[in-house]
Amino acid sequence: MKFLDQAKIYIRSGAGGAGAVSFRREKFIPNGGPDGGDGGKGGDVWVEAVDGLNTLIDYRYQQHFKAQTGHHGQGRQMHGGKGEDVVLRVPVGTQVLDEDKETVLVDLKTAGEKIKLLSGGNGGWGNTRFKSPTNQAPAYANPGQDFQERWIWLRLKLIADIGLAGLPNAGKSTFLSAVSAAKPKVADYPFTTLTPNLGMVDLSPSERFVIADIPGLIEGASEGAGLGTRFLGHVERSASLIHLIDGTQDNVAEAYRIIRGELDAYGAGLADKVEILALNKIDALSPEEREEKLDQLEAVSGKRAMLVSGVSGEGVPELLRAAWAEVRKTRGELTDDGEDHIPETPGGWAP
Repeated sequence: MKFLDQAKIYIRSGAGGAGAVSFRREKFIPNGGPDGGDGGKGGDVWVEAVDGLNTLIDYRYQQHFKAQTGHHGQGRQMHGGKGEDVVLRVPVGTQVLDEDKETVLVDLKTAGEKIKLLSGGNGGWGNTRFKSPTNQAPAYANPGQDFQERWIWLRLKLIADIGLAGLPNAGKSTFLSAVSAAKPKVADYPFTTLTPNLGMVDLSPSERFVIADIPGLIEGASEGAGLGTRFLGHVERSASLIHLIDGTQDNVAEAYRIIRGELDAYGAGLADKVEILALNKIDALSPEEREEKLDQLEAVSGKRAMLVSGVSGEGVPELLRAAWAEVRKTRGELTDDGEDHIPETPGGWAP
């Protein structure tokens, strides 16, 4: 399935149905009076986050969504039925933005969340509503209330527990394919990954988390260079980051500075996320080269990087365990000092 993370669509609610002008015409009832029914309410437009979707591709082929107009009222005080609603089903993590592409109207972060975007027009009153002692035969009714319409943007920001960050060819896709069932494209040239990939890491039946492979960043990405800021937004949803550094390149310290600079420049709290630093592709390094590059990274980052190889698997379990600990802290299952957090029973313990 093709990945699409943003789409512009037109939405319109249903107009209300018109009220009816009608009079009773029945045998033996000479003074029947008005009996026009009310019009039905127009359909609403809703957006709902559902499981099982990870792309907005459906909205590439259909851009106009119109709810049904309410049914008109009829004689014998028969009211019109409500117009059919339109429900936009989108992946979890989708934002609804105004036409300016900046104002966030809705942010859907949990499955099952459903929010009304536009309300349908109310139905018009039939002439029965207007009868009175001084107006016993009103020959008029109200039209239905008009519809609402607007253009909106749908923007998907993938929700993952851990995001993979790094320069192109840092080995992120290889690492993802090694730790999950995801099968991203892997090749020996930059920008092999053009769209984000999600993978589920299973450490045990009760230890599972989602990891996202974000397309490689280059210097100037926060200003639109390379793939630009489009995919940096997917990192916003990640609770923590694994920063992979290609150990085979000459200047690992500069590679670290470039990515950290882009995270800082983008903002949105990316620079404040917990970062697990890892020197990748160590299967191609000698013990002396490993130590030399670890020292370089420590000098620029202030932390000791972990050693890992997505190809040989060396260091992968340790890195995943460190990532799992950060996930548990985010979920409130683990304290900062590594102790399991057991929530207190309301009202105290009772047998």
